[in-house]
Amino acid sequence: MTASMINSANITDATSTPAPIIEIADLCYTKEGQDILHDINLTVYAGDFVSIIGPNGGGKTTLLKLILGLIKPSKGQILINQKSPDHHFATVGYVPQHVNHNISFPATALDVVLMGAYSPENRFQFRLPPEKKQAALAILDKLGVGDVAERKIVALSGGQRQRVLIARAMVSSPQLLVLDEPTASIDTKGQSEFYELLKELNKELTIVMVSHDLLIVSNYAKSIVCLNKKMHYHQSFKSSGDLLKAFYSCSVEEICPVAVVTQSHLARPTSGAKNA
Repeated sequence: MTASMINSANITDATSTPAPIIEIADLCYTKEGQDILHDINLTVYAGDFVSIIGPNGGGKTTLLKLILGLIKPSKGQILINQKSPDHHFATVGYVPQHVNHNISFPATALDVVLMGAYSPENRFQFRLPPEKKQAALAILDKLGVGDVAERKIVALSGGQRQRVLIARAMVSSPQLLVLDEPTASIDTKGQSEFYELLKELNKELTIVMVSHDLLIVSNYAKSIVCLNKKMHYHQSFKSSGDLLKAFYSCSVEEICPVAVVTQSHLARPTSGAKNA
């Protein structure tokens, strides 16, 4: 059965349900004879903030690549706004893992943002119209880094660079923002500020994010997907150290340890209990 992610805060009309942004049905992905993802069913609705968590090698980044249309499923179907991911350019903004970027490239923050304004149709157009530059500057201002527009990307802090990369993803006015471990190179203080930024952006965008930081994400995400080849879905809940330990020490393929620990916490006496 498809896992439906609906949060009451996303329903603007009591009689209506948000439209689905992502629809995944019976998806499998196999590479070189090895099962990477198996029997994934998922529906993400407009306005959700979904965090995908799981152990290394569990298929998190692979699922993002499938959503983005960078690779094709071996079986099943993915739709973005009821269309193939191949037609997602104007709909999806993508922020990849920071470690994959060459920050020594001699480009300014504004140059990086404007890279997101080139669609497949105008990729050979060397000069963008002036309104694109104005839009890029406005987004940098909105994200709190308008003052670094003319600074080289190499001179920025990790948190500033990540905001610039989000601005690049947003310059095409997407409905869906996809992030792959965006806080990997940001210090603890910067991470808290970054998640607060995502919380604000979630008022306008649907967010799907891969993260290892369950303790922080549980305070911001509305829905949590546990992924290790197979998938388990949970509505948002308060995490704990025990939950985190259980998740990374067990296999979600047989039974989801998040559910096991959550149920055990619910079964305990409430007196003296503390949430992380």
